Amino acid sequence: MRIGITGATGLIGEAFAKLATASGHEVIAYSRRKVPPTGSLKTLQLPPEAPEKLPETPLDALVHLAGESLMGLWTSDKKARIWKSRVDLTQGMMAHLETWSPTHRPSIVLAASGIGYYGSCGDTLLDEKSPRGSGFLAELCEAWEKAAGQASHWGARVVHLRTSMVLAQEGGAYPLMARAFRFALGGRLGKGRQWMSWIHVEDEAALILWALENPQVHGPLNLCAPNPELNSNFTTKLAHSLKRPAFLHVPALALRLLLRGMAEEMLLCSQRAIPGKATELGYRFAHPKLEDAFASLSGGRI
Repeated sequence: MRIGITGATGLIGEAFAKLATASGHEVIAYSRRKVPPTGSLKTLQLPPEAPEKLPETPLDALVHLAGESLMGLWTSDKKARIWKSRVDLTQGMMAHLETWSPTHRPSIVLAASGIGYYGSCGDTLLDEKSPRGSGFLAELCEAWEKAAGQASHWGARVVHLRTSMVLAQEGGAYPLMARAFRFALGGRLGKGRQWMSWIHVEDEAALILWALENPQVHGPLNLCAPNPELNSNFTTKLAHSLKRPAFLHVPALALRLLLRGMAEEMLLCSQRAIPGKATELGYRFAHPKLEDAFASLSGGRI
């Protein structure tokens, strides 16, 4: 297949691009900056003034992963940038793709979303059939998926990649957490009773490729391991993998005061998401258990 990727230089995009090229696919990376071609990876530069207007080239599939990072203080300006980079950009991109020649338009569109769609749901198991929750992230994901769904106007198969926390040595939350634990500053967040859904970066990339190659997959797809963990267990297992203590904890009030809405919706919310569709259709996880995922990551330097 000839696969276009937005966000190809990000953590997930880079992992997926490497896997796709290693699997024999031709990958076109859309980027705002010049990236030298490597192997079968080619780069097309986006117009800075209109990043939604992808330069036209024949594509079998588009994997759309671009978007402003959710990390940081959620000021009104930050939330506006998040919304614009996800919802508005995706909406404009799908409208632009519809103007392409029918022989060039991708017949498969896999677009990023997140398990934030479900909101905070306590101990409830969450699969792809679960309803939308409340909060900024839930509203964002719903609008984001609706924007990506415009690709169905030209008959594309659309998959919404509801990603959980991705664990990787190269970036994301894991290096930050591991560094804190190495300095004996790690521990549970709040009471530690909130559920955390997670996925190893290898499974993240493999699941995206599996969804791209599997015509049975359409609509929402939870990208998370089959064994979510309570925050207290998550931190204990991380500490054990690093051979460090986990006796500290960060009070919920302190997180709320420091990080505002981000703390409430990303660190203290409880999301017990499971990969219902992937399990049903036979995907086999390389890292189904958290202790195994941490073991594969803790051997490298942080």
